[in-house]
Amino acid sequence: MLRRSAEPAVDQALQDTPVTVILGPRQVGKSTLARVFVSRERPYVTLDDLTALGEAKRNPAQFLDSLGRPVIIDEVQRAPELFLPIKQRVDRDRKPGAYLLTGSANVFLLPKIADSLAGRVQTIDLLPLTQSELAARPENNALETLLRPELDPRDLPDLPTEHEEITETIARGGFPEPASRPSQARRRAWFDSYVRTLLDRDVRDIANIEGLSQMPRLLSLLARRSGEPFNVLSLSRETGIPHTTLTRYVELLKALYLLQSVPAWTQEPAARFLRTPNSFLVDSGLLCALLGVEAKGLEAEHDALVIALKTFVANELARQIAASSAKPWLLHLRSVKRSQVDFVLQTGQGKLLGIQTAAVTSLATEHFAGLRYLAELAGESFLRGIVLCLGREPQWLGKNILALPIPYLWSL
Repeated sequence: MLRRSAEPAVDQALQDTPVTVILGPRQVGKSTLARVFVSRERPYVTLDDLTALGEAKRNPAQFLDSLGRPVIIDEVQRAPELFLPIKQRVDRDRKPGAYLLTGSANVFLLPKIADSLAGRVQTIDLLPLTQSELAARPENNALETLLRPELDPRDLPDLPTEHEEITETIARGGFPEPASRPSQARRRAWFDSYVRTLLDRDVRDIANIEGLSQMPRLLSLLARRSGEPFNVLSLSRETGIPHTTLTRYVELLKALYLLQSVPAWTQEPAARFLRTPNSFLVDSGLLCALLGVEAKGLEAEHDALVIALKTFVANELARQIAASSAKPWLLHLRSVKRSQVDFVLQTGQGKLLGIQTAAVTSLATEHFAGLRYLAELAGESFLRGIVLCLGREPQWLGKNILALPIPYLWSL
């Protein structure tokens, strides 16, 4: 069993918070992580069990009383009726660690639920595996190294990596089950089944909507546009789905953790910047399955590689941020004059780390022009710029701008 970097955070939350909730996409290991904390005093029940689910929905108060405290309740989004009785019990007794819950949908997007547990809950996001977790090094967080005030390429390890290894890593993604499968065909079969399960059960659990048959095509379109500004009107024209309905679908996909949104970084005067967030699929393996492209296909199709690489980096950054102590904001920059930086990480102290992706082995000025623009805007707040590329060794591209091969993103 692969250990998760979130395990210490869950353990700490159980020591001082009445309700701890592990949230993330289905099949990323939430149940496995929750089971680490099972004991004779803290039993485990899953609402995937239809008998338990029926009892929880029919009489949630009686169901909770039968379980006692502390307790672990898995897939709690299937019975939102439990949240008010949980609040009532926590208000009577705020003992830490009373409830450890997991959910495959962000139930806290529902206002009544968010309000009911305000001040009583700590949420912990569990996303697909980082590359360090896949390598059984969950404590390794390269992002924290990249955010250090000083970074000398001469101190970096030598990481010779073949192009084929990188495309294989991107196409594999971070969902535990498909990542362990030996062939792309078997991974794609898993992802096909995964999407069907989401539509057949999870979507119906949390939303009463029609037109589920349109969702696979919508996901495929979002895959092709992964890393682009989200444009609901353009998507509406392409799919024929009314934009109000489409907006509901997209919000639902976000609630299911299938879409990752990266907001825009701006600076006064804000008129120079575009404020539209960029939208990414939650996993590059899922993206490649939806695009119908394998690792060898990424090597042959440059446009697909550009999309997949940018998505992979967005995914890895989000996962490392969730596990880091620094917790920088993940943003992007796009000016009205088309200068852009794929990712801008802003620390709590206001320092900025710019990250650009480049699906090439040899860099040209255009590949780091956006980082130069960010450096000019940020002044002393600019920590450094990184171009993540397919090259084989680190190199300086200018003052505080450094090119790094992709594996440095998880191997520092």
